[in-house]
Amino acid sequence: MSKKKVRIMETVLRDGHQSLLATRMRTSQMVPALEQLDAIGYDALECWGGATFDSCLRFLDEDPWERLRTLKAHLKNTPLQMLFRGQNILGYKHYADDVVDAFVKKSAENGIDRIRVFDALNDPRNLEQAIKSCNKYGVHVQGTMVYTISPVHTNEMFVKVAKELKEMGINSLCLKDMSGLLAPYDAYNLVQDLKKAMGPDIPIDLHSHFTCGLASATYLKAVEAGVDIIDTALSPFGHASSQPATETMVEIFKGTEYDTGLDGDKLRELAEYFRGVRSEIENEFGIKAASQVLPEVRKYQIPGGMLSNTQNQLKEMGMADKFFDVMEEMPRVRKELGYPPLVTPTSQIVGTMAMMNVNFKANGMDRYQMAPQEVKDLILGKYGRLPAKVDPEVQKKVVGDEKPITCRPVDAIKPEGMEAYRKDLEAKGFVGFSEEDVLSYALFPEVALQFFEKHAQQVMQKDLGHSAAK
Repeated sequence: MSKKKVRIMETVLRDGHQSLLATRMRTSQMVPALEQLDAIGYDALECWGGATFDSCLRFLDEDPWERLRTLKAHLKNTPLQMLFRGQNILGYKHYADDVVDAFVKKSAENGIDRIRVFDALNDPRNLEQAIKSCNKYGVHVQGTMVYTISPVHTNEMFVKVAKELKEMGINSLCLKDMSGLLAPYDAYNLVQDLKKAMGPDIPIDLHSHFTCGLASATYLKAVEAGVDIIDTALSPFGHASSQPATETMVEIFKGTEYDTGLDGDKLRELAEYFRGVRSEIENEFGIKAASQVLPEVRKYQIPGGMLSNTQNQLKEMGMADKFFDVMEEMPRVRKELGYPPLVTPTSQIVGTMAMMNVNFKANGMDRYQMAPQEVKDLILGKYGRLPAKVDPEVQKKVVGDEKPITCRPVDAIKPEGMEAYRKDLEAKGFVGFSEEDVLSYALFPEVALQFFEKHAQQVMQKDLGHSAAK
């Protein structure tokens, strides 16, 4: 196997602060560092998508489209990457094909060069439209498999999905280890299998979180096996539940045949700047960045952020003493529901059902006494094809004799298209809105409306003030 330099995809502008500080970094905190970031020589900068869109509108009073345009104006040399949830785009339900197409088109027009598309269940049917649209608009499309551990998630299964994505027209492949479960020697074997299946023309990018403490060693073995790109975050936003620190990984490969060629001194300067940004965010929002390594995540097979969320929810429910009962229940529920990988939205679905089952048992009731609609929809195939069969008794109890769908999930519903969202905005009295505004409304209607109303008032006040001055 020929040796080559490993490339770095930097996540400090997206997954770094999403993982550690609830996606609270402002555009104004990014701008002073953009020219320096652009000069490093990264393979790409992940700076948009994921939870950033919602967070801009909901918490930061920012237009996410304006953020993207600002980033593009300063980042002229480095490809800009976003995370895209397949048919869910950035939301939590399936959107019509024309909405997916419009979002890809507008993302490209506003500055995105590379779109990483994934589906929580690794169902390629949920990636089909996004991949088509990326190819249509000349965007580099990185097909993604989410990594998890179960009896059915074998190397053969991952290779099969990767081949399907290659046939659909991806430009590169990402192995997304959102919970940090991938162990070093497992990574070595899986990457070797994927490289054989993908061939030399499809680069492979490994994305892992440090949650279990494995990721740096996992990256080392993956690079030895031939992985082309690794995802890292500058140290103030690295480690814990984020990616391994950029500076650390650069040092690990320094002076070897895999040397990244990145300048450690320049990275340290950037780290110093972002250390200040981290303090600003912690002080402004009263939150403390995650700092723990949680090896138990490998046992429970859930994302690190889900541990703290579960603890908080149980406290609110007066069930704080049931934390470990819920942790033990989650793998059981996951097995019974067909081993879905635990990433948004399946992590929330399995977690909620596990908490409900523990509560039922504590009150002398049967597990699955009741089930949320999302659990029913998961069993009925409305989120996509499950990796394994649902436990027959659980299926009978939750959905009765109703049969799961077998078609592409979005084809089983009639989601609203772009024209319906445009008419909705007009009916609510909005005028002069852009296609970007329509997409913001489609994904997060209530939050977007509040944002539009507030900023329409600000414009009116500015106009009134200008008129009075005359």
